[in-house]
Amino acid sequence: MFVIPAVDIKNGKCVQLIQGKPGTEQVIIENPEKVAKKWENKGASLLHVINLDGAFGDTSANLDIVKKIVETVSIPVQLGGGIRTKEDAAKLLEIGVNRIILGTMAIENPEYVEELSNEFGSDRILVALDSKDSKVVVKGWTEKTGKTAPELGKLFEKKGAGGILFTNVDVEGLMDGFHIKPLLELLNAVNIPVIYSGGVTSLDDIKKLRQTDAYGVVIGSALYKGKIKFEDAVTYEDN
Repeated sequence: MFVIPAVDIKNGKCVQLIQGKPGTEQVIIENPEKVAKKWENKGASLLHVINLDGAFGDTSANLDIVKKIVETVSIPVQLGGGIRTKEDAAKLLEIGVNRIILGTMAIENPEYVEELSNEFGSDRILVALDSKDSKVVVKGWTEKTGKTAPELGKLFEKKGAGGILFTNVDVEGLMDGFHIKPLLELLNAVNIPVIYSGGVTSLDDIKKLRQTDAYGVVIGSALYKGKIKFEDAVTYEDN
């Protein structure tokens, strides 16, 4: 299991949001590239980068910063936020992003997942399934799809997605632990890698995840607020 630090970018700065809500951001540091390099130096083998401005509508924002991050670190970068079209996806893959995370676009146009997987390789395509009240939500977690994560996970596995990023919105950013049942339901439904995100606050949480078949865990607030030391968390990675 990979322990994956999150680097969320808004207005050119590394920030943290509470449950992804605009206006709740707290600036962590001015320079996202330095944050990314710090995690690499501490032993991260993969980075999780989210372009929040892109997620909130400005698809062209922060692309220069994303490119700098890719050029600054030597470890793979997975990126989500603001990927609205196949052209957006191709541009990011071509500048060196290792894997793109498709959210609303994938839900609305599942065939794009198949087309991008065929063109660039399924290992470079992740689909984000964000669950709130047991239903997958889209458009910044504001609209429910009426579908569950296991249902959509099966669909995107058939479409060729290389993995799923599963976020439990109910606990995201609240620093109060996580619920393992929704993750286990998804893991039991699919045979592709699943990366978990949401509410991971302690080493005990990571230990619980390590006992599942989760491919990785994304950690943000707990690292930046000192609840978890990355040097301790990374010891739970597979050797």
